Amino acid sequence: MLLVDADGPEPVRSGARELAVFLTPEPRAEAKEVEETIEGMLLRLEEFCSLTDMIRSDTSQILEENIPLLKAKVTEIRGVYTKVDQLEAFVRMVGRQVAFLEADVLRAERDHGAFPRALRRWLGTAGCPSFGNTVRAGAPDVRAAHVV
Repeated sequence: MLLVDADGPEPVRSGARELAVFLTPEPRAEAKEVEETIEGMLLRLEEFCSLTDMIRSDTSQILEENIPLLKAKVTEIRGVYTKVDQLEAFVRMVGRQVAFLEADVLRAERDHGAFPRALRRWLGTAGCPSFGNTVRAGAPDVRAAHVV
């Protein structure tokens, strides 16, 4: 059965309004739930803001303190790299000189022959310990040369 409500232009079934009011939850409970949700979100937002502030302060500390230290270490290590490069060049030069000297020694041994070991041993035990260390007249003393 359809009744017309005097307050509203639309027809209302009998008892439907009372049923709707009865089944609708209490607005206070919904409002409390929404407020709790908002409070939780505000708490998370505050935590997020404090975390971003902490990150900003750490970043500032890194930029102000650690970066200059790193730049100083880079400058220092460049000096070490330069010294290593100079040492490598020195080692290459000495290597070339040793190769030339070795070629000269091999050529001299081939041209003049080498003393047999037995003769060398005999001269060493006969009281001529400096026999192998003598420098020929007119030849430069290789032991005394300092290569820089």
